Amino acid sequence: MPDPALTERFATALARLNPDGAPIGLAVSGGPDSLALLLLAQATIPGRFQVATVDHGLRAAAADECALVARICAERRVPCAVLPVTVSEGNVQAMAREARYAALAQWAAQAGLAAVATGHHADDQAETLLLRLNRGCGLAGLAGVRDSVEIGGLRVIRPLLDVRRAELAAVCAAAGATPVADPSNDDPQYDRARLRQALANGAGADWLDPHAVARTARNLADAYAAVQDYAALLWDSQVRAEGAGFVLAPVSSREMNRRLVAAIMEQLGGRPRGGDVAGLLGKLERGERGNVAGVLGQVRGAVWVFGPEPARRGGAA
Repeated sequence: MPDPALTERFATALARLNPDGAPIGLAVSGGPDSLALLLLAQATIPGRFQVATVDHGLRAAAADECALVARICAERRVPCAVLPVTVSEGNVQAMAREARYAALAQWAAQAGLAAVATGHHADDQAETLLLRLNRGCGLAGLAGVRDSVEIGGLRVIRPLLDVRRAELAAVCAAAGATPVADPSNDDPQYDRARLRQALANGAGADWLDPHAVARTARNLADAYAAVQDYAALLWDSQVRAEGAGFVLAPVSSREMNRRLVAAIMEQLGGRPRGGDVAGLLGKLERGERGNVAGVLGQVRGAVWVFGPEPARRGGAA
């Protein structure tokens, strides 16, 4: 059995995130964090969870790792599904994440699961916040890893965000369970791996408190939610539909205007990145028109008018 104090902390977090006690899924890769998640769930909610392990097919060992998870589950009589996915070209980690959550969403829906829990922990939260600070992220990014979020129609919960990586490793060791090692976690081509190595080598590790960072992220998440609520109120008073588009009466707050422009772009079918929104906002503030992410924005007196970007005419050869 895992440490009783840790088991109690896990049970408390899980009860808060899944108050109805409905069956949930666990995303288990076989690494120490998700394997500890499995062991803690077995100790606290036996018979009320299922496991899925995703085979991205990116490494030769991936199939063996999924087989290991399936074997561990079989030994504990826990239902386990192996989900093979195909990762699109591009940013490998981002594409793998997208494919993983899409597969988990389909699995959870078919299995009738209320949510899927992942093994994100306090050290992950600290690394995420530091990485985003270094990239100049806004409030949404600095809110860090949320303990409950919807991704592509899938409710994802993270009951381990107050637990340290070392505590999870101890859970595996106490159970005699040997986790798999993902070499990408130590690959210096990835920003997170470089940061993790720097912290492990003492570059800030002696003063950095992941629990305090996690609290900071939660505070920022609360602030983000408040800003989003205010933007929703402003939508009702400052935005109106007009034809196939929208009209926005800008307010004095640039941040609120940015959020309203982003919301309008999404309503018009765009998938704007932060730079896209900032680019269009800057043009409008200068009295210019701009076509960004399939959306045309232009100034009309004291208001900004948005619509779908006009179809381009083909020129004669």
